[in-house]
Amino acid sequence: MSIKILNSPIFASIQDIGRFSFSNIGVTTSGVMDEYAYFMANQLLENKKDENIIEVYYSNFNFIVNCNTQIAITGAYCEVYINKQLKPTWQTYSLKKGDIVEVSKLLSGCIVYIGIKNGIKIPKQFGSYSTSIKEKIGGIDGRLLKKGDILPIENICSFNKRKISSKYLPKYKEELQLRVILSYQEEYFTKEQKNKFFSSIYTISNEFNRMACKLKGEKIDCEIDGVISEAISFGAIQIPKDGQPIILLKERQTIGGYPKIGTVLTIDCFKLAQLRPNMKIKFKEISLNEAQKKLKEFYNSFS
Repeated sequence: MSIKILNSPIFASIQDIGRFSFSNIGVTTSGVMDEYAYFMANQLLENKKDENIIEVYYSNFNFIVNCNTQIAITGAYCEVYINKQLKPTWQTYSLKKGDIVEVSKLLSGCIVYIGIKNGIKIPKQFGSYSTSIKEKIGGIDGRLLKKGDILPIENICSFNKRKISSKYLPKYKEELQLRVILSYQEEYFTKEQKNKFFSSIYTISNEFNRMACKLKGEKIDCEIDGVISEAISFGAIQIPKDGQPIILLKERQTIGGYPKIGTVLTIDCFKLAQLRPNMKIKFKEISLNEAQKKLKEFYNSFS
């Protein structure tokens, strides 16, 4: 009982919510880039909320099933074909042995999520299914998925067709405002530099991946060149010597020595993940209390 990958995906991996409590030994968190789409897929399938999922960049993912199963496709809007018939996303589909699924042309966003009822049957490593390319752990031998891979799943006999209401469907815009909590070394950035940071529009560079997103735009100056290497959180905004902000994401290094002006609100990083190079970013300050409130509301909605 399995699915078999029929083509050569551009960048696809098995992920879950991530790997925690191992940064002290240099193991990154990893995990899905867009947690909203991830939670929605598992909710559609009535899976455990931390079940594994297939994360596919830029679509281009075809597979065949050799048993009965159910899938949910969320994330970027794309053309999905089941046995050559075009299907909408953000809902479940029941599949039987021999059915072929093709995740094709992207319409909006850039990361597609393919959830499978009860997940892919692989062991956890360091408490997670997530593939971490840098450390070569998790997923299938710690690597990206490739043509010919056979992923073990359960045979499912009962199905419930479900779809997400239109009011909960995300809109992927080409310009995004990211809320930022001033933190870390913010006292080493003058008021003038902070005002410049929050009033500028930045462009996403080609250096954008699961590790980080480097921006292009107004140079931000810091009164110090660096700091003693310290732990780095998801969403931390490093300001290197060239003054171009770098937002650190799921496969970030665990420590770093560049000064950091603040941290992007976690749930806004999920929206950032669906953008592409040359799209625009603007920052807005948010208080710690307000950030905590927004974060609690988000995770409580999936509890």
